Parts: sequence; C-alpha cells; structure tokens
Amino acid sequence: MQLFYNPNIDATVSQFVFDKIESKHVVKVLRKKEGDTLHITNGKGHLFTCQIIIASDKKCVASIIASKEMPPHRDYVLHVAIAPTKNNDRMEWFLEKATEIGIDEITPIICDNSERRVVKIERFQKILQSAMKQSLQFQLPKLNDPMLLSDFMMQKLKGSTYIAHCEDGEKKGIKDLIGSKQNVTILIGPEGDFSSKEITTALEKGYIPISLGETRLRTETAGIVAVQNIAFINQ
Repeated sequence: MQLFYNPNIDATVSQFVFDKIESKHVVKVLRKKEGDTLHITNGKGHLFTCQIIIASDKKCVASIIASKEMPPHRDYVLHVAIAPTKNNDRMEWFLEKATEIGIDEITPIICDNSERRVVKIERFQKILQSAMKQSLQFQLPKLNDPMLLSDFMMQKLKGSTYIAHCEDGEKKGIKDLIGSKQNVTILIGPEGDFSSKEITTALEKGYIPISLGETRLRTETAGIVAVQNIAFINQ
C-alpha cells in the first residue's frame, strides 16, 4: 500500500483535491489514472480509501469511497525533547528514524550549550510526514515549536520524566527504570551536553537521570537509542 497525507481530509468530505505538487506526483510520476485507488491519511489515526475521478497533473481529484479509524500502533506515549544539532542533516535523520520506530511528540529545546538556535519547523514537518507515509503509520508525531530548556522544564508533563546526560553520577539504564505502557518524556542534550546548572535544575524538578550505554553518543544517536529502547521495552 502506498500512503498519501493530507491533514484537512475527514469523514465529512466526499471528494478530495490534491494540490499541484501532489497532483503531478500522482499522475506524472506514479502514472495513476482515473479509476485507480489511493489511500490517504490525515495523520490523526484515519485511513481513507479513494478513487481517482479526475487524473490531471495540475488538479487531481479523488472520491472518498471508504474511511476507517485505525487502531494505534503503540500502547505507550513517548515525548522526546532534543537539542537541535549543528548539522541540520543529523536532526532530520533523527526525525525520520524516530518516526519510523515510534514516537508521539518532539520538542526542539535550546540549551546553554546549543550551537543551533534556529530551527526550520516547516522542513522538519515534511520529514515527519514523509517518514509517517513510508512506514505506513496513520498518526503524525506532534512537532512543537522550539523553546528554551528552562521554559520546557516549567511545564507539567504527563507520566515519567528522564534526562540523559554525560556527567558522572548515579544513573540506571532505561530498561531498569521504565516499564511498558507508560507515558515517558526524555531530555536529550546538545553536542556539548547539558550544562551543570541545567542538570541540577532538571533533577530538582524530578527528572530522573538515565544512561544510554557505556559510550558517549552524538545527540541524534542518543535520541534514536532512547526511542529504540522504549520501543523494545514495549514489544
């Protein structure tokens, strides 16, 4: 199955019009024609089965013939707050792979040692959408606007909160702390790690320090290790 995405489609709509870029992709690249079936998600857990009624590369129109609310792929909720990497490609790689593995919410956090403080949210959204379609998922991860870590830690979050940092101290592995079917938020710091002040503040606010292994990891690798560990715990 090939999956398309549009956030505006819902069960009240009988027809759907692809924008110019998607129309060209459907008709010219995929060579779809009138009568062909397409599958579309709105990223909110729904799958729509559609039939092309106008196969134009400028304005492709499809009729919705069935809709279905899809059961969630996961029975846990994972929120990763991660510092954007200096190299944008590395952050985009994290977003893509985290979506494929399973993540619900992502917040870019600006830390004391952050080398990148400007984030291209629109570009990141496209990465998430593409990864959701490729991995045949029907729930688009929520991408929040970037915010200062100090502001993020002021929020009241559901579930357990953890911080993965590189400073010495007592830390347990994810598998020793986190059980299945839980709401989890994990902080992942920048290339230079969280500052000592940030770590202290996080601990004071109830964040539990965790270890992601014996080696020092890049930011995006640490994020993926955390996501994969949570997925493994919930298998």
